[in-house]
Amino acid sequence: MDDHYDAIVVGGRCAGAATAMLLARGGMRVLVLEASRPGTDTLSTHALMRGGALQLHRWGLLDAVIDAGTPAIRATEFAYGDDVTTVDIRPGDGISALYAPRRTILDPVLLAAARDAGAEVRMPVRVTRVLSDGRGVFGVEGIERGTGAGFRATAPLTIGADGRNSTVATAVDAPFRRRGTECSAILYGYFAGLPSDRYHWAYRPGSAAGVVPTGDGLACVWAGTAGGRFARWRSRDLRSDYGGLLAEAAPHVAAAIGSAPSVGALRGFPGTPGWIRACAGAGWALVGDAGYFKDPITAHGITDALRDAELLARAVLAAPRGGRAQREALADYERTRDRLSEPLFDVTERIAGFRWDLDELHGRLHELSAAMRPEVDTLLAIDEIPAA
Repeated sequence: MDDHYDAIVVGGRCAGAATAMLLARGGMRVLVLEASRPGTDTLSTHALMRGGALQLHRWGLLDAVIDAGTPAIRATEFAYGDDVTTVDIRPGDGISALYAPRRTILDPVLLAAARDAGAEVRMPVRVTRVLSDGRGVFGVEGIERGTGAGFRATAPLTIGADGRNSTVATAVDAPFRRRGTECSAILYGYFAGLPSDRYHWAYRPGSAAGVVPTGDGLACVWAGTAGGRFARWRSRDLRSDYGGLLAEAAPHVAAAIGSAPSVGALRGFPGTPGWIRACAGAGWALVGDAGYFKDPITAHGITDALRDAELLARAVLAAPRGGRAQREALADYERTRDRLSEPLFDVTERIAGFRWDLDELHGRLHELSAAMRPEVDTLLAIDEIPAA
């Protein structure tokens, strides 16, 4: 099978599905290639910040997330040791609350919207080769999981939305613009019986924790510390490590959970330093973690992914036929992504290292909040992409 498209998107989770949806809404013939099976879960921070909720609202998808049982987040609590501060979510920018959908909800909603817009979705498949010649990338080859059938697809633009271990980024040898040095290690599970109307972030020297209501009466409860402390998780008692770290960072949350088991298995991320890679070149582009990954301690990854999907799709639709015009548009995408991302990357680095006292951390979180505002302003300043 050899098919030609206007764009190929490798990866069909939040970054890839959103990009494909917007390109298809703009009239492009789009192929999405996703490795996982429909409805499967993935590691996630869940929490949407204002920019992420704004994007879902603008795209007409927020109601689907709400209808799936995702509760509205009306406030954020910050516990600095025993001192708790509550900040109400300010209505505005077209939204009145934040949300933290499970990825088993968010990713299918976005992928269904991409299909509804006309994108072709193949899953599960494995991309085995990125095709290129002296002029740049022109497509991919892969295998359909299950049948083992091979396929070849070509396009003027191949977009890597395939995560931290991106096949596309590796194939094009996308240069690293920034390399982080800090990382946190995170353990999390899902528990019932906790408040569902607020994010709760708790901090003590050397550790942090959070409660993120997600749906079905459950909240994602995470605990984190500097990456080096849990370098050997896989050979240790995960439940004991989790309980001890949660009690250290947020004893009030640990007491609320008590001895209740998690709903499903505990999951862990041992940590890896972040990066910002070049995200565009001859016939290729990157979006989501493939091009820009920062530590999950600031819970901004999904919001980044949805924001950059909008920026990338807008650049491509400005010059859908490829060539010099598209290269210039993609260079603008990279500049805007970097302008919005670098302040977030820098403050996340300073938080993820856990080399702070509570007074210093309080200032860092104010920096984080200030760094989020430009992305919202940027999104509000651009018109929505109309359906073709």
